[in-house]
Amino acid sequence: MLEVKHLKKTFGDYTAVEDLSFTIEPGTIMGLIGQNGAGKTTTFRLILDFLEADHGEVLWEEKPINSQVYNQIGYLPEERGLYPKATIQDQLVFFAELRGKTKKEILPKIDEWMAKFQVKGKKTDKVKALSKGNQQKVQLIATLIHEPQLVILDEPFSGLDPVNAELLMDGILELKAKGSCVIFSSHNMDNVEKICDHLIMLNNGVSVLKGKVHDIRESFGRTRLFLESPLTAQQVAEIAGVETVTSREDGALSITLNSPEVGREIFQLATQAGYIPMFNQQPPTLEEIFKMKAGDRHE
Repeated sequence: MLEVKHLKKTFGDYTAVEDLSFTIEPGTIMGLIGQNGAGKTTTFRLILDFLEADHGEVLWEEKPINSQVYNQIGYLPEERGLYPKATIQDQLVFFAELRGKTKKEILPKIDEWMAKFQVKGKKTDKVKALSKGNQQKVQLIATLIHEPQLVILDEPFSGLDPVNAELLMDGILELKAKGSCVIFSSHNMDNVEKICDHLIMLNNGVSVLKGKVHDIRESFGRTRLFLESPLTAQQVAEIAGVETVTSREDGALSITLNSPEVGREIFQLATQAGYIPMFNQQPPTLEEIFKMKAGDRHE
């Protein structure tokens, strides 16, 4: 279990992280979101003891993180770094040995992990011969191949196409199933929503959202409505409580409400003649919430 308690870090007059606390239980995934400069990478460096906190503490299994537990950690920094002249195999063995594994333990796993991430190339190929995307996959494998109990990934999906992002998500979920604690940052709210159990949003170093993804979305109310019915956009726009109406290419209407209760009135009007193809009332997406909160100051 990872426990972060009242972390604070300043650089001169600038406060990068302010009174940040959270817990990650074994077998759970936490997403850390926020604009560039919100404090995500600083938080990771504080957890890993790369930076010294002004205040607060970080505990792993109820003890401070130090060199004795680094072998249980997998860390993917935002700034990627591989040895271009080394082979894939030598690269993976080297990083695994830094985490206390032996060559004998790792060699049998390399083919399996390369297949899992669909790396195009042979394990005897030099890293510089790989495409940028495949190099990124090798770095991800180097982070995960020793099956760490604590996984910290700084923008792991950056530069990955949807297929490869899905492969990475599968790898993260596999570690979760084995009991690892996972925390990652991402600007792709879709990925966060798909695999996170909990999330924290930072704004100027301060936590402004915290909790389960579903609970956070529901707390904003079901003010997004997708409708396919005999009602026209003009008819819907005239209903009190409707803020915006947009016609989609498929003929459905995308509607923003100022209150979830307005949806009931729209449903009654839309279904006067009976069946309608679509009535889908939802809370704002995580991306929409991100945009709302990113503009706020400390709350």
